[in-house]
Amino acid sequence: MEMQQIRYFLAVADELNFTRAAERCHVAQPSLTRAIKLLEEELGGPLFHRERSNTHLSELGRMVKPYLEQVYGQAQEAKRQALEFTRLKKTSLKLGVMCTIQPNQLIELVSGLQTRHPGIELELKDASAAELEHRLLGGDLEVAIYCRPSEPLDERLHYIPLFREQMMIVLHPGHPLAKRNAVVPKDLTGERYLNRVNCEFFGYAGRIWREHDFLGCELVYRSERDDWILATIASGLGFGFMPASCANHPGVAVRPLVDPEFWREVNLVTVRGRPHSPAVGALVREAMRTRWMGGPALAAEAEQRREMVEPTV
Repeated sequence: MEMQQIRYFLAVADELNFTRAAERCHVAQPSLTRAIKLLEEELGGPLFHRERSNTHLSELGRMVKPYLEQVYGQAQEAKRQALEFTRLKKTSLKLGVMCTIQPNQLIELVSGLQTRHPGIELELKDASAAELEHRLLGGDLEVAIYCRPSEPLDERLHYIPLFREQMMIVLHPGHPLAKRNAVVPKDLTGERYLNRVNCEFFGYAGRIWREHDFLGCELVYRSERDDWILATIASGLGFGFMPASCANHPGVAVRPLVDPEFWREVNLVTVRGRPHSPAVGALVREAMRTRWMGGPALAAEAEQRREMVEPTV
């Protein structure tokens, strides 16, 4: 049984006319008829009844049709996957990454992509979340990893949740608040603040803090770089507010902010309805396979839960 014979059979089954089926398959009708005849000999009986202008499937034809459709569909999918794989042998992909995501959080994703798709040349674009979103919608980026917790989700974008982590208060180890297990907003009143310009909750957290008895603090330093903020905190010049994974300096103390807590949920983001390259599909699959913050991607975890609760038919 050849794939061409199956294609001709399915065309005749759809058209119920050998002439139209031959035209659809771009083949001479005698060639199509011979192929069907050989298939019938192999399967042991006629697949069609031809009664003048009335061509219809035989009982055998109706029985084998769904199986041949499945075989042909799987063959086409195999071709599609092979083509995508071939294209991935030499292709570039621009991935936008929020500048407050630490490089070590991306190592497994990058190394996994390189191992399974060595032909993808990954170019990382480091920027603020707002800038990444602008570039994504403008077409300069195909995919990005970021979060904007203080902004509503954009309906033009598709979000795949990767991980969540808590926002922390970062202090010099000798600071009085470092002796506590947790910090509340009012504890920060009057303290010296070192501002991360690209903070995920910029312009948003302060308003909520004030609702919880925070009376303000002294802004003494701004920087776009978290490593500079950490170095300044380690020197004792003030406190910072940053994700737990970013507070990785040996000279600082890290305490959770509570009442209220703040968490950032980082997503892999693409534009809805936009045709994407095979490289984007490969990256998405790798992101779902990667372990983030020691656990599976949030989207993969949610999918596993759905599979566990959905009844099997």
